[in-house]
Amino acid sequence: MELTQVHTLNLRGVLSVSKRIILARYRHFVSLSLLFFLPLSFYLIISPTLIHLPNHPFTYDHLIAYLVYTLTVHILSLCAIGTITYSTHHAFFGEPVSFLNSLKSLTFSFFPLASTTVVAHVLIVVTLLTFLMFVGSVLMFMNNLGIFIIDYNSVHFMWFSAIMGVVLIAIVIYFYVEWSLAFVVVVVESKWGFAALMRSSYLVKGMRSVSLLVMLYFGVCGVLLVGMCSENFYRSWPFGPLVFITTLGSVFLMMFMLRITAANTVLYNYCKALHGELALEVAEGFVQEYMNLPVDAGW
Repeated sequence: MELTQVHTLNLRGVLSVSKRIILARYRHFVSLSLLFFLPLSFYLIISPTLIHLPNHPFTYDHLIAYLVYTLTVHILSLCAIGTITYSTHHAFFGEPVSFLNSLKSLTFSFFPLASTTVVAHVLIVVTLLTFLMFVGSVLMFMNNLGIFIIDYNSVHFMWFSAIMGVVLIAIVIYFYVEWSLAFVVVVVESKWGFAALMRSSYLVKGMRSVSLLVMLYFGVCGVLLVGMCSENFYRSWPFGPLVFITTLGSVFLMMFMLRITAANTVLYNYCKALHGELALEVAEGFVQEYMNLPVDAGW
């Protein structure tokens, strides 16, 4: 199918529309984020510190508690993605959104979201392992033939390892861009697993640069925020300021997660318009009408 020309298909447009949707129902979206995203934000900020705490060995009980909390926050993050995506999608078309209906949507979307997450990560891990095994086999084959001798302490091997690391990161980023709309597809189109991943890959065609910029925009800011807030744990700060910095960082990180979830939902609708599946002018008319409603008039 030939792609149709659609205006305002850029990072600024996606961020602007998603921001206005959030502000129009600010309490609604912040309540969902506080309920589901805040535990994940807190987890991401304190995890680097808990693992490297001096004079506090990481025991078996700590490991069990850490794994349980990790599983819990990831379940909550799927709930956040499901409810916020549901609310943003309906708000995009000017449809009323209630807090209770957003929570009810999880009865249909949670397990498909979890299944899609598992399938996506399995595919990524299998791809990375296959690539590493192929590269390792080639190196061993060339080493056995005497073409060159592998010296693990040489500068050349260090550079080779660094290049391989960059390649692996590039592969992961590629998959994340291709599947950036998969969760939206699960919530909106009731597809899951491999079907949702393939649908996302199709929709993002022609908009990969915008999807990449959305991911980098929030991802880089989020990583820097986590790094700065985690670093404070290593300093001899009083308990009060330490709690304040951690809480403030968790809230900011939570808002980043809210923004990227809403942005991906808006991007999904733009991508549908790009493929001729949605009349963007009509959709934007709904958005404008929705924005004219009293801000935060209801949950």
